[in-house]
Amino acid sequence: MRRKPSWDQLHKAAKERILIIDGAMGTMIQKRKPTEEDYRGERFKDWASDVKGNNDLLSLTQPEMIQEIHEEYLEAGADLIETNTFNSQFISMADYQMEELSYEINVESAKLARAAADKYTAKTPDKPRFVCGAVGPTNRTASLSPDVNNPGYRNTSFDELRKAYGEQVRGLIEGGADIIMIETVFDTLNAKAAGFATLEAFEEMDLELPIMISGTITDRSGRTLSGQTSEAFWYSMRHLKPFSIGLNCALGAELMRPYVADLSHIADVYISAYPNAGLPNEMGEYDETPHDMACQIEPWAEDGLLNIVGGCCGSTPDHIGHIRQHVEKYKPRVPSSIEPKMRLSGLEPFVAG
Repeated sequence: MRRKPSWDQLHKAAKERILIIDGAMGTMIQKRKPTEEDYRGERFKDWASDVKGNNDLLSLTQPEMIQEIHEEYLEAGADLIETNTFNSQFISMADYQMEELSYEINVESAKLARAAADKYTAKTPDKPRFVCGAVGPTNRTASLSPDVNNPGYRNTSFDELRKAYGEQVRGLIEGGADIIMIETVFDTLNAKAAGFATLEAFEEMDLELPIMISGTITDRSGRTLSGQTSEAFWYSMRHLKPFSIGLNCALGAELMRPYVADLSHIADVYISAYPNAGLPNEMGEYDETPHDMACQIEPWAEDGLLNIVGGCCGSTPDHIGHIRQHVEKYKPRVPSSIEPKMRLSGLEPFVAG
């Protein structure tokens, strides 16, 4: 199975420095205050349902806006930028009756990110930029019931998720993604479906890309929404042989650190972390300044916990620029050497011996 030339470049870069991933696409879109008409554009001006809030659609109707956001993050120092495809699979697109647009949105979003990354790579060829095809969790969960009165009920299945993710991943590859990023994982079964679909797409397209996996610890309990600790989550996903494992979203840097440290000590792959800009205030906005966020993250780099770092909800190019300035003087983490043992996972990890 062939690999893109960027595969070797990515591994080389990760050994040389802590890589910087971009910040929040949604935050930057909201700052521009697009209207319903902006979301619709000319093509969807007569669409039957409201589409405002479908940020991924903007890759089709406002491509200049999306590429501009990518370039702002690249200008701030990002090595990796994520495609505008967090919800671009037919399960989530059903909210807008736009299921049939899913593949096209992934292709076009990846092309926009590719153009931005290539533009900045051309400026500094010794520092290549990479496109992460963003694969979000969908708005459904395969492990939990949405009905408290019927705990056995599921509003999706592994096979439905697998089909939705497969279409998404194929679109991202066609558009030029270097990496498949399975992110904001709150339900490990969803992530397993995404991973399975990704491997199927690789086989079908005779192309293998690095896989990044990023889970979400939802609160101070230190667990994902489906109940796993960070260690159990890693043991559930390590069969995919990912390029990196990490955490993003839900928590700010201060609260995320212990769980990133846990992963750093047990994973024999690279570690990523992109926390929110603090916790949301009463209005759902994020108040943590770029300086404060960077100062909280710098000790992670100093202590050798990081390979890839950036920001999630509330973070902007200013946040990413400050983070880059604070961590670039530190060497990247060297992946742990793990003794071969049977390592199993339920909600808790189990290590035999």
